[in-house]
Amino acid sequence: MSGAFLAGVVAGYGIAVPVSAIGVLIAGLSARTSLRIGAAAGLGAATADGIYALIAVAGGAAVATMIAPVAVPLRWAGAVVLLALAAWTARGAFRAGPDPKDISRVRSTTALRAYLGVLALTLLNPATVIYFAALVLGSGGAGGGVWFVVGAFLASASWQLLIAGGGSLVGRVLTGDRGRRITALTSSLVIAVLAVRLLTIG
Repeated sequence: MSGAFLAGVVAGYGIAVPVSAIGVLIAGLSARTSLRIGAAAGLGAATADGIYALIAVAGGAAVATMIAPVAVPLRWAGAVVLLALAAWTARGAFRAGPDPKDISRVRSTTALRAYLGVLALTLLNPATVIYFAALVLGSGGAGGGVWFVVGAFLASASWQLLIAGGGSLVGRVLTGDRGRRITALTSSLVIAVLAVRLLTIG
């Protein structure tokens, strides 16, 4: 049990820690809305990692082989969604003042919507299941698979919640119009760059 759990923890941090568009999105949500919504978004990403870890443990190489043919279309779909998010974030930064529509959008953003939205977006990354499948197969199969999945989920969740907390602190410091503009433009730029990078890998 402990060996599989620790392997899952290492794998979870391995997939969650590198800077990604999802991490930037979670931090941006926390900065512009609240820690509760950012944390819900982070748990959405962690749930996706847990789902892919479970798929890898259950199916291993067979699942990775099935996903490989649709990896490129999924990458394109993810990149398009991320570029749209980057454009929408940048658009808000260039407005002269608060727009009532934006205020209503922020108010209508719920923890459940943030969770489901980030869950869906994270699931568009097929490389995650291939990553977990390679680790499972490399460690000799799916022994202790449930504990591997639990470890991967908890590691990913702890990292995503840390990102959400950091975003919330940034949002408190940058409370003025200029601060919000800088935060939005930085978030938009990073998301756009990572979306383009998504198309150039593999």
